[in-house]
Amino acid sequence: MQEFFLGTLNSVKNISIWSVLDILVVAYIFYKGYILIKETRAEQLLKGILFIVILIPISYILHLNMLNFILNKTLTIGVLSVVIIFQPEIRRALEHLGRSAFDDMHTAGMTKEYRDKLVDEIVTATEDLAETKTGALIVIEQGTGLGEILGSGTILDAEVSSALLENIFVVNTPLHDGATIIRGDRIYASGCVLPLTNNNAINKKLGTRHRAGIGLSENSDALVIIVSEETGTISLAMNGRLTRNYNGDKLKTTLVSIMNSRSEKRSKNASEKVKTWIRGIKRKK
Repeated sequence: MQEFFLGTLNSVKNISIWSVLDILVVAYIFYKGYILIKETRAEQLLKGILFIVILIPISYILHLNMLNFILNKTLTIGVLSVVIIFQPEIRRALEHLGRSAFDDMHTAGMTKEYRDKLVDEIVTATEDLAETKTGALIVIEQGTGLGEILGSGTILDAEVSSALLENIFVVNTPLHDGATIIRGDRIYASGCVLPLTNNNAINKKLGTRHRAGIGLSENSDALVIIVSEETGTISLAMNGRLTRNYNGDKLKTTLVSIMNSRSEKRSKNASEKVKTWIRGIKRKK
């Protein structure tokens, strides 16, 4: 027992700061990976893979040769299958990492007061559309560019106003059937086609409009406001999740909080980069 403790103590003494950093980085990667797949189809697949990985050594120890052979081949083929089947989830994970490393936002150059005014116009339109039970799909573009989606609609490039947003979604008008995308402080395009979600766990009562909103939020960091034409209920899709039953005040608070916090984070990162650049210049001198 004493030799064990001495050996453990020596091992601890030999751990360098780089070893600790290595462990922390790996732990962080596993944590972020778990957050990305939590409550998705990939979570169930991962449980199945872990079950197979556990069974392989057990089958080997118990000399279950046929079972061991099948499990090994299944695991080999499974890796390729995972890449093909879960291509949307892998793409979303890579985009998430890209946004984390190079955070950007089209409204970042605005003042806080101007962003609040922008949100007021959007919320006012949303409340009026909900009151008349007029179906609507409003997308607020964030860090991920939506160029492919914009190409499917009609470019407007107009100033954001509640009157224009309400008019766009009037039933039987040319642009009402589709999503309206807000880029920065402009209503950039309307009548856009969004990708539908493949998540089968979503409430079956939700229609195409809600599935389209969730689908876009799964593949980008956009904020998607949905107004139901059946009930007038206001919903918000973000990061692949749908929250419902918003009123005007709750929607405004949520949008302002998200947009301001992202802008502050980007400004802070930019400030740190400038400080680092200045320090580099001073060292060279």
